[in-house]
Amino acid sequence: MGTPLSRTVAEGSAFMNLIDGKPADSLSGERIDVASPSDGKVFSSIPASNAADVDRAVRSAHKAFHEGPWSHMPAVERGRCLTRLFHLVEKHGDELAALESRDTGKPARQGKADVTATMRYYEFYGGAGDKIHGDTIPFLDGYTALTLREPHGVVAGIIPWNYPMQILARVAGAALAMGNTLVVKPAEDASLSTIRIAQLSLEAGIPEGVFNVITGYGRDAGAALSSHPLVDYVTFTGSPMTGTAIQQAAAVNNRGVTMELGGKSPQIVFADADVEAALPVLVNAIIQNGGQTCSAGSRVLIERPLYERIAAGLAERFSKLVAGPHDADLDLGPLINEKQRDRVAAMVAAAREAGVSVLAEGSVHPDAPAGGYYQPPVLLGSVDPQAVVAQEEVFGPVLTLFPFEGEEEAVRLANGTEFGLVAGIWTKDGARQHRMAKRVRAGQVFVNGYGAGGGIELPFGGFKKSGHGREKGFEALYDMSATKTVVFNHG
Repeated sequence: MGTPLSRTVAEGSAFMNLIDGKPADSLSGERIDVASPSDGKVFSSIPASNAADVDRAVRSAHKAFHEGPWSHMPAVERGRCLTRLFHLVEKHGDELAALESRDTGKPARQGKADVTATMRYYEFYGGAGDKIHGDTIPFLDGYTALTLREPHGVVAGIIPWNYPMQILARVAGAALAMGNTLVVKPAEDASLSTIRIAQLSLEAGIPEGVFNVITGYGRDAGAALSSHPLVDYVTFTGSPMTGTAIQQAAAVNNRGVTMELGGKSPQIVFADADVEAALPVLVNAIIQNGGQTCSAGSRVLIERPLYERIAAGLAERFSKLVAGPHDADLDLGPLINEKQRDRVAAMVAAAREAGVSVLAEGSVHPDAPAGGYYQPPVLLGSVDPQAVVAQEEVFGPVLTLFPFEGEEEAVRLANGTEFGLVAGIWTKDGARQHRMAKRVRAGQVFVNGYGAGGGIELPFGGFKKSGHGREKGFEALYDMSATKTVVFNHG
């Protein structure tokens, strides 16, 4: 993915890397054009960084960790810096929302919602860093044993394009709260809000060199960052294929990783479910951000007595959905780029050719710019559980329906993919709620609901191909630190 290299850009619209607290172009001078998904038009540019640029940033973070004040600063003082960053994000909220919306194509209200969640991350981690305590351990007579939680060192954060501002915040908030320093590589398709927030971190009092940003293609900047010998920990959100490559690169240096690698998340609707409560949630869980959400509820499993009613209700809603440019603030915006739009369209076409029933389609607004990357929402009914569209992450506004008979079949279908990120369970039966929540293999399970407005406090991560490690909440602070055991022989 990405757009062509360019050395020229309109005056004042270019963005720069942030290395050691200072703006920096790529050493090669090459840049990447930034185009809005809404119309395909270039409106800015970012550095096309390579291994030499990455090395500069990592060495800056390494020096800041080992020689600067950040890792030795009292946790409460680091927290105050993050709290000031929370207030700065709030102050610049309109600017950041507009930037995020234009850069990614998401509707304006989603950009504003992303700012709200971003603020909450920095607020939460601003108050959480001094709440992580070690333990004393009963041991031999004459000894005292205790544990400390210490930062890894330099953390590499490789950020995706679907929720760049939010995912940056969940990585940076936890990593910085524990005293790590950062080198962040945002996706080349959506880097602008990351650069802007790194700039704001300096205003918040975070020392130079602690929060570095490098932009560029994954094959150049991303590969160099994940394999750099001075990087102590790597966190990545993205595709399983890229995640495997990053883990292999980090393994050369025996570095730890947190991987969030997508999902094929089921929502399981039993015959006693509250249909009117479920229907709008089922729709929103797949069209939010154009379906470009790792935790999207992309599969709806429906107990047979309720199948026709749910299918009809979803079809009615899907037929009214409209995609359009980000500033029109419609039901959904464009997909991130032409490659992604074509991939989703190809998967829908293949499902049609295989005989899958198309129950309903939304539309693209007639005034949407011709150069935008639009894909109308599609509802597919009675899909073969082994079909490609039922097994692979589409990452677009495509919802698949599956009938089932009873709990056992529901569990088999729910667990019948290589992913295990999120699940939803819709039933009024309290005992069934508990049984199903335990049997579904997913890192998060929602009962009679789906999603939690960002869920800043809720540990997030997956089983199976969805990755490992946990982000959000206090669990992320454990991932962003290591346990040191200290034993005193005092006789």
